[in-house]
Amino acid sequence: MTQPVQPFNVRDSAGTEPAPLRAIISDIHGNMEALTAVLADIKEQGISEIYCLGDIVGYGPNPRECVDLVREHCTASLLGNHDQGALFDPEGFNAGAERAIFWTRQILETGAGSQERWEFLGELPRVLKEPNLLFVHGSASNPLNEYVFPEDIYNQRKMERIFALVEKDCFQGHTHIPGVFTEDLNFLTPEELNFEYELGNQKHLINVGSVGQPRNGVPDSSYVILNGGTLTYRRVKYDVETTASKIYAIPELDNFLGDRLKDGR
Repeated sequence: MTQPVQPFNVRDSAGTEPAPLRAIISDIHGNMEALTAVLADIKEQGISEIYCLGDIVGYGPNPRECVDLVREHCTASLLGNHDQGALFDPEGFNAGAERAIFWTRQILETGAGSQERWEFLGELPRVLKEPNLLFVHGSASNPLNEYVFPEDIYNQRKMERIFALVEKDCFQGHTHIPGVFTEDLNFLTPEELNFEYELGNQKHLINVGSVGQPRNGVPDSSYVILNGGTLTYRRVKYDVETTASKIYAIPELDNFLGDRLKDGR
């Protein structure tokens, strides 16, 4: 069951020009059940423009299917560190993540359509820029690998360095923890925002959360809808047990990768 749907104003105040309306997703991690549920929820909102911030693969049992779904449905996609790990050699991965990425590479190298999937992943950019908007996987200063955690609001030097690289608003993933960082060094969870936030004039870093492996104590998928200057966080339930069972059935994937889905950790 998702959060209640609020009506979206898809025109500007003059009622003439359509305002930007898009869904922003991230960190799918080979979880086909989660991605399918999120895509269905996005469709219910009447949204056809979808941005993916990377980590399509890694950890999860359906890398091929997730790449194919992103290719089919997403308007724009970025490279994540796990996508790069599958393409090349994983860097800085723990043992379980490394085993998973080597298995993912093996799966992506075989089967019909493998060449098209590799070409798609290999052509993904690290950064997407629009007026006042920046889209990355990690951070503005290190788009692929830098984590920006909620507790980093206490690391003034780090946050000032990142905000200095952002024109207005930066959308990111990587930590799997949804929430809004403000330029005056606050971190606001979706719950604290009642799942909606007006961006206003201040700079923001917006973590959209994770589709396929939430880590904020909530097992439901998370993504964001951007409607002009309004953010709406969405939570979407999916068949966690099916995804976990698939992971348990694959020797190369640690059981922990299935266990953590049930707890959102």
